[in-house]
Amino acid sequence: MTDRVAVITGGSRGIGRATALAAASRGFKIVVGYASNEAAAQSTVAAIEAKNGKAIAVKCDVGREHDILALFKAADKFGTLGALINNAGIVGPTSRVDEMSAERIERLMAVNVTGSILCAREAVKRMSTRHGGQGGVIINLSSVAAKLGSPNTYVDYAASKGAIDSFTIGLAHEVASEGIRVAAIRPGLIDTDIHASGGEPDRAHRLAPMVPMKRVGTAEEIANAIVWLLSDEASYVTSAILDVSGGR
Repeated sequence: MTDRVAVITGGSRGIGRATALAAASRGFKIVVGYASNEAAAQSTVAAIEAKNGKAIAVKCDVGREHDILALFKAADKFGTLGALINNAGIVGPTSRVDEMSAERIERLMAVNVTGSILCAREAVKRMSTRHGGQGGVIINLSSVAAKLGSPNTYVDYAASKGAIDSFTIGLAHEVASEGIRVAAIRPGLIDTDIHASGGEPDRAHRLAPMVPMKRVGTAEEIANAIVWLLSDEASYVTSAILDVSGGR
């Protein structure tokens, strides 16, 4: 058991919410970062507190450095940082590359790539033994899209997740001797709200027959993999990228 703090970006719903609940049940104090949906974030906090866990919600658009700094300041007041789950991510409407605006691509990269790197920077400053910290774990959310490329759908999103894969490996090697483990999860088709933001809420279920296991995954199945990586059972695992995709 731990009483250390886990910061979860995009923690108000979907994979983030499921991870917040799972990590709280294993003794982490949870900082739920949310971009705009305060009601959903407070609902996640309430669900954790209902089971005697500790949690707070902090508004944080990870596309803005100022918000990230405020998120980690709030976490510092809550306790000692032990984990970061870089879960916040966005996807644009289904589109070909030759139809994408610069603004769309810049915003997506700001959230999915720069935001994850900046959050990791703040976590390392606090957790690294080089900085006087006690160690910890960073989990990045990638996607099977990084391998598939997502043609005709969202190549920019796939590219952002390819960046996350490379970042995971590089950071893991950089801080491996400083008490920090870094790993990534590559979800496949998961039943969450992100498909709706791409303009196709039924996408996961429509594509389910293409998955070797013939079904979509749940947010809880991703959360279970994340909390295993956070645990001492994964003490020798770093720079790993784990597919949780039903074989997709």
